[in-house]
Amino acid sequence: MPEHDTILTQLADVLDQRKQQSPDTSYVASLYAKGLDSILKKIGEEATETVIAAKSGDTEQIVYETADLWFHCLVLLAHQGLHPDAVLAELARRFWFIWTGRKSTEKAITLKFFI
Repeated sequence: MPEHDTILTQLADVLDQRKQQSPDTSYVASLYAKGLDSILKKIGEEATETVIAAKSGDTEQIVYETADLWFHCLVLLAHQGLHPDAVLAELARRFWFIWTGRKSTEKAITLKFFI
């Protein structure tokens, strides 16, 4: 199975490429064309479906719905000109705080540092 950061980078690259495609040929391009509110609405829908899956206790459905939610969050990041690395760096910064009990002033920490 591929490394997770590789998958995120590959998805980010594809999502960025979809900005150049016609909304008629790509689901993601159609979301971009509809604008931020449509992307946010889709994230809300996917978040709700994730909550429902969690309440049901169906682990396969939880994973499936979480993947949908994450995917649409990646669409949002790309729409806003952000890369998943920005989120990973923030998670690493927060992990540093939890792990050491103190705040990190270094924003450029990567998760690989901790793994």
